[in-house]
Amino acid sequence: MFEFHRDRDRYFEIQWLNARQHVVPFVERSLPLAPGARVLEIGCGEGGVLKAFQERGCKGVGVELDTTRVHDAHRLLADLIRDGSIRIVAKDIYQVDIEKELDGPFDLILLKDVIEHIHDQPKLIGWMKKFLKPGGMIFFGFPPWQMPFGGHQQICRSRLSRLPYIHLLPRFLYRTLLTWKKEPVADLMEIRDTRLSIERFERICRSEGYQIAAAQHYLLNPIYAWKFGWKARKQFSWLKGIPYLRNYLTTCVYYLIKPNPTVA
Repeated sequence: MFEFHRDRDRYFEIQWLNARQHVVPFVERSLPLAPGARVLEIGCGEGGVLKAFQERGCKGVGVELDTTRVHDAHRLLADLIRDGSIRIVAKDIYQVDIEKELDGPFDLILLKDVIEHIHDQPKLIGWMKKFLKPGGMIFFGFPPWQMPFGGHQQICRSRLSRLPYIHLLPRFLYRTLLTWKKEPVADLMEIRDTRLSIERFERICRSEGYQIAAAQHYLLNPIYAWKFGWKARKQFSWLKGIPYLRNYLTTCVYYLIKPNPTVA
């Protein structure tokens, strides 16, 4: 059912198509991208999202720590890397020299399905201000923790991959279940420990000196069109307005944030 998570070429294609049809238009409604706009993707994986922005005329830089995924990015984006329209940097983002290795700040920073993996989310979100040009913004796309597969259990190889909400079990019980089924315990427990709800994300943004420029919540994640053949569906407005409950039935959120000019 979830084989695309192990087929990196197919996963690259899905990310590219989804970004081209949904992420780019969402961003451009609030941040029109001029030709040559500089875009940084943190945790770029194979680079599918960056490719969609490159097609829009942007110059893309991806930073990725996983060397296997970097290798795949160089293979899948070989022509674009060769002509200089995309660069991939294999490094921890905290260790990157913005001037020497990234050629300065960016108009847009992307974190697609990344922030929910980060342990100190306030630190990263606050720290990224120095990577932005004046007027620059940051895009986030992530699944709220409490949604049916918010624990990323779809990467499991057993029948656990088909069970919604099991990540909400008590910590000890969840770990025991994963261990019993010989699943990637460390990876899945990391997601549990870094869980991110809509409310917590918005609180972090405000506390770190940002304002929300745009937000879109989805009942059905746009990427499901390629994964399952399900058409994207925006969240019901009445449910979107109910804190906490909305997390359980919202499969994806998009946010665009920008530094608050009133915060020093």
